[in-house]
Amino acid sequence: MHGDGTGDAAEEQSPLSALPDSGDRDVESTLRPRKLAEFVGQPKVREQLELVLESARRRGVAPDHLLLSGPPGLGKTSLAMIIAAELDSAIRVTSGPALERSGDLAAMLSNLVQGDVLFIDEIHRIARPAEEMLYLAMEDFRVDVVVGKGPGATSIPLEIAPFTLVGATTRTGALTGPLRDRFGFTGQMEFYEPAELEDVLRRSASILGVSLDAEAGAEIAGRSRGTPRIANRLLRRVRDYAEVRADGHVTREIASAALAVYDVDELGLDRLDRAVLTALVRSFGGGPVGISTLAVAVGEEAATVEEVCEPYLVRAGMLARTPRGRVATEFAWRHLGDRPPQNPRGDGGQTLFD
Repeated sequence: MHGDGTGDAAEEQSPLSALPDSGDRDVESTLRPRKLAEFVGQPKVREQLELVLESARRRGVAPDHLLLSGPPGLGKTSLAMIIAAELDSAIRVTSGPALERSGDLAAMLSNLVQGDVLFIDEIHRIARPAEEMLYLAMEDFRVDVVVGKGPGATSIPLEIAPFTLVGATTRTGALTGPLRDRFGFTGQMEFYEPAELEDVLRRSASILGVSLDAEAGAEIAGRSRGTPRIANRLLRRVRDYAEVRADGHVTREIASAALAVYDVDELGLDRLDRAVLTALVRSFGGGPVGISTLAVAVGEEAATVEEVCEPYLVRAGMLARTPRGRVATEFAWRHLGDRPPQNPRGDGGQTLFD
């Protein structure tokens, strides 16, 4: 599953990116759970989906259209595959950016058979003509195909088989109101707790044949930013290290040494995260400072800093966004081994730069 694409090149260099790289896709397909009962984490969404799917099965109808929302790497695509499997239905997979014209969507919809699941990843990026066609398809199971051009063009209604649309989005707020309202169920995916990630890692290690100590699993889970995709990627990097520089068995010490090689610290920060914090603390006195100036200081695009680094630094309690700029918290100062100022400027200070 791909996000908005900004900063992809930078993210691919980091094992802590929540977006998939080219090496993830084959492995992810191996590790994906096949049934809802096998899916680890997201207990609320899982219970809600069980009710929706079982109710539809008992009534012998297609379930309501389903929207899965949340940050990348939490399992939205896996849940879409599970939904189709639980319904014993075929799944057709596409993405919002791939549906540039209404004709692209019409061709896909016309090939659906009754009960099929249509999965649209990044649905918030669907083109407007295709989105407007989707409204009618979701509500009335038909589409209007325009034949010809200009004054002689005619609209031909085309019936389509009842289907279930599963949409996935990392930005619910970017969905238009009419599209969002047509979903009968919205599942909000949350970041995982370390204990849940340990369960994910145990399952993945078993599938991949990795000998993993419980303490090593806890060490990896604690550095995985609450994201299963990152946990599984770090597990593979630790496995590589253990096979080359040890006997293949992953202990806590081996996991720590391996993650140090890949610049993943004990709080799940990578090189770029630490560079941002270091610049903020040591070059700008803790802020406030504008995002563009901060990005120049670390040699990255402003969008990369804002969309790749900042969300986790804010969630980890190391960085605060204020109207005057970005500010380092006391936790950030201490993590870098520095003493925080006695009278931090915070929100009330003057922005150093735009």
